[in-house]
Amino acid sequence: MQSKALGGSWAVHRVLAERAAGGMRTDPVTFVTATDGNHGRAVARMARRHGQHAHVLVPQGVHPRAVAAIVDEGAKVTEVPGPYDEAVRRAAGAAAAPDAVLVQDTALPGHERITEWIVEGYSTLCAELDEQLAAQGVTDGPDLVSVPVGVGSLAQAVITHHRSRGFGSAPALLAVEPEAAACVLAGLTRGEAVGVTTGETAMAGLNCGTPSRLAWPHLHGGLDAAVAVPDSAAARAAARLAALGVSSGPCGAAALAGLYAALTGAGADARRTALGLDTTSVVVLLSTEGASANPHRSPGSP
Repeated sequence: MQSKALGGSWAVHRVLAERAAGGMRTDPVTFVTATDGNHGRAVARMARRHGQHAHVLVPQGVHPRAVAAIVDEGAKVTEVPGPYDEAVRRAAGAAAAPDAVLVQDTALPGHERITEWIVEGYSTLCAELDEQLAAQGVTDGPDLVSVPVGVGSLAQAVITHHRSRGFGSAPALLAVEPEAAACVLAGLTRGEAVGVTTGETAMAGLNCGTPSRLAWPHLHGGLDAAVAVPDSAAARAAARLAALGVSSGPCGAAALAGLYAALTGAGADARRTALGLDTTSVVVLLSTEGASANPHRSPGSP
């Protein structure tokens, strides 16, 4: 949950800092959010660390272990009998209560600034990535970055960082979504933001039917490619990562599954050329979820 903690922690910090600077009451506030998993846990953890409260709404399909992890952070959890977009709607309503603050990674009217803070927090991941690549002798940055996409706030941070680089060449950026919730791919195909009806997927943290209003212009103008992958591909990718000693749940492994989908199979040579890739290219996969929070099964397992 490292990347999610970066966004949630920075937003919680900024909210509390502004309240203190403005001389507002010091009584604990309740941070409210909807989540498919890690974002809600991050908000709950930061609320607890700062002596605040958290109310997290989770839609259908979130793994019980992920829900339990949020409860373990001391949060009140409300399970919503519907998809993620419905949980977001209900979270906005719950945040209208006195001393409640909505910390949502999809921008809602009147709450855009907090979403911007979440994106700012995510950008720390990109700076750390540059440092780690430089330490490995990759001073010009990667040639491709594959990023899992839900509402798109993390992808927004990645796009903003790499499209504003003052050194090296900009990498190709690949967005990866579940087939059951490919709202960004649908929007890119139509040329405008759209909402889609989501289905069931093991990639619960990416099971979002509508991209963030703040993220969409960046996604539309900054991505080089987008792909939707089935659960079976994410499970195989997670197994491959596990064999390499990398613990990743289906959401995190989606970055690898999307890379395989884009760079193999019929038409792969043309796609590689379009993305400017060859056998010497440096590819970065962003994994946003460990296996413990969202246990998965390999294809064919009982």
